[in-house]
Formats: sequence, structure tokens, C-alpha cells
Amino acid sequence: MFGEQGGRNDLVRRHNLALVLRRVHVAPATRSELTRVSGLNRSTIGALVAELVDRGLVVEDEAAGAGQVGRPSPLVRPSDVPIAVAVNPELDAVTVATVRLGGRVLAKERVPFDAPPTPDEAVAVAVDTARRLLARSNGARLVGAGIAVPGVVRRVDGLVRLAPHLGWRDVPIAAMVGEALGVFAGAANDAGLGAQAEWVFGAGRGVEDLVYVHGGASGVGGGIVSGGALVGGATGHAGELGHIGIRRGGRADTIGVRGTLESEVRRSALLEVLGLDRADPDELEAALTADRSSPVRAEVRRQIDALAVALASVINLLNPSRIVLGGFLSALTAATPGRLADMVATRALPLPDEPVDIRRAALGSDLLLIGAAELPFTRLFADPLPA
Repeated sequence: MFGEQGGRNDLVRRHNLALVLRRVHVAPATRSELTRVSGLNRSTIGALVAELVDRGLVVEDEAAGAGQVGRPSPLVRPSDVPIAVAVNPELDAVTVATVRLGGRVLAKERVPFDAPPTPDEAVAVAVDTARRLLARSNGARLVGAGIAVPGVVRRVDGLVRLAPHLGWRDVPIAAMVGEALGVFAGAANDAGLGAQAEWVFGAGRGVEDLVYVHGGASGVGGGIVSGGALVGGATGHAGELGHIGIRRGGRADTIGVRGTLESEVRRSALLEVLGLDRADPDELEAALTADRSSPVRAEVRRQIDALAVALASVINLLNPSRIVLGGFLSALTAATPGRLADMVATRALPLPDEPVDIRRAALGSDLLLIGAAELPFTRLFADPLPA
């Protein structure tokens, strides 16, 4: 009987430690705030925070609330000790980063490719770059790796079922990276991870119904948050908005369907009209904003209008409270402020008291890396205590 009670107590303790750590990961909080949102008493929160501090998972800053009545409460924030490796293979590059709790990117490197990397090439670059970045992260403890893949990925084991842009099929990318680094590794669709990152840390904060649309070198994808939960769908690839049909005919997209959002709104077309071989989202935005030539302006308007057709359909179908645009789509809208919202408004359901809330992603070029890091961090939250 004593053993059973002890077991139950240990499970409760682990659950409560995870609750506190997850909350602090989202945003630093005082002990008073943790007491209020958790429903636990003050002494329990104090003991949980103390244990997380001892384990190097959180730190307490100087007491917050100077000038307020009563004893100020220390601010609890994520420690710099736990660290995750994040990997994003794309059509023309592999980007690798080290990420701390709280969605904080410590360092990153983008390794360009002239052709889509093979799985072995992507893993080799990811592991070599990760080791180099980790060597510079003094005192950090690697908790795992996350891979954001532009394709259909089975989350349970990180198997890439199909990444047509990369030419990958049935690739155990998570197992390959995990074995090479000697840690847990997970993999998931890049746009779904982007949706999660923006929802937790970025432009999606505070809403429970969100659609995230990502434009990358590999095409256009998306992620859906509904009722406060990320939507996976029957086979895990809900949110593939790039394959929504927006016109008859037109060029074929990566799966051979014509007239889709992905075939009409393309980063490659923007680079071509700008005369660039490659550019990350930040560089692309700077170039689109600076170039006022007629060919560039015409291509931007054409792609904005095509994007508006797809977003209006998304709004009419899903009724999100917010749409967030990331990757090159964010750069595209920055080049013509206001045009996208105006074009969407002419096609979406006319609800004047509920204006369409379309925002640019707040996390910039770090977005998919922050999302990828959530895979090993979520595993840490599930059980902050070592086995």
C-alpha cells in the first residue's frame, strides 16, 4: 500500500513539475503567477520551483514587483542549460540551430546546396554543424533534436512519408539524426511546426483558432490550430494549403496539380524577377521592398492577388480568428502593405464587425527552428525528471 501511494505521489510530482516548466517555457512568471494559474498552493509551487532550479531547468531572478504592497515574488524563467538542436532541410539549403528553452535561438548556420540534399547529405551537414554549434554553447546540456521537413511526416517516429520537393520517400530522418547525435530526435512537417511556434511565441499568441501559411524554397504549406489544439488530420498532414486550387489550368505544382496556390505563388519567381540566385526570408524582404521596378511590382501584385484567393477560401471554410504568414509570404506582403487584406476582404464572407486579421509572422527566419526545437522540449516537459 505504501509503495502504491508513493508511486502515485511521484506521478503527481512529475506532472506538477511538467506543468510549471511548460508554463515558464511559454513566458517567465513569478511564483505568485504560477500559484494562480496552476491552482496549487504557494508552498507546493515553492518546492517545485526549487527542484527545477536544482535540476538546472529554471532560474529565479531578483524579486519582481518593486514598489508594490506586500512581499515581491521572484521571477522564474527558463535556464540556459537545456538546449535543443533544430534542423530544417530545404530545396536549396540545410539550416541548423541551437535553441534554448523559451524559444530562444542561440546560434544558427545555413548551409547552401546547389541541388536538393539527399537524406544522407542533409544528416551529415546537420550533425557536423550541430556539433560545431554545441561546442560553442558553454555549459549547455543537449536534450534532443527536432527536424522541420517540407513534406508529410509521421510524427510518432519521425518517418518522412513523402517530401516531393526534396525527392524523399519513406526516410527515417529522425532515427538517422538521433543515432548520429546520440540523443532523442523527432521530425514533423515544417509548416505545422511553424504554426505551433507562432501560436506559442509569436503572432498567434492569445488566440485559439489560427491558420498559419508558410512559404519556403520547397513550396507553400500550412498549419491549423482549432479550439486551442494543433490539427493533424487523419494521416497527419492537415494544412497542406499549397495544393488548394485557385484557378483553372496554369502550371503544375510539385505533386502535378495545376492552378494551385503553390504553383502560382512561388519564391523562385520572385528571385528570378529580382535577379537573385538565392536569399533567406530577411534578404528577400529587403530586396522586394527596395526594388520599385515595374517587373518586380507586377510580379508582387500578381502573387498577392493569387494568395488572396486562397486565403479567402480558408477564411470561409475554417473561420479562424487570425491568419499568420511566414517565410517568403511575409516578405511578399511587406512589399505591398494593405493590398492583401483589401483583396481578401472582397472575397471572404462580408462580416464588417469581424475584420479579417492577417498578420506577418513575428519570429522571422528563426520560426521553423523554434518550432523544430519544440519536439525535444515537449518530450522534456512530459517528464522533467531523469529516468
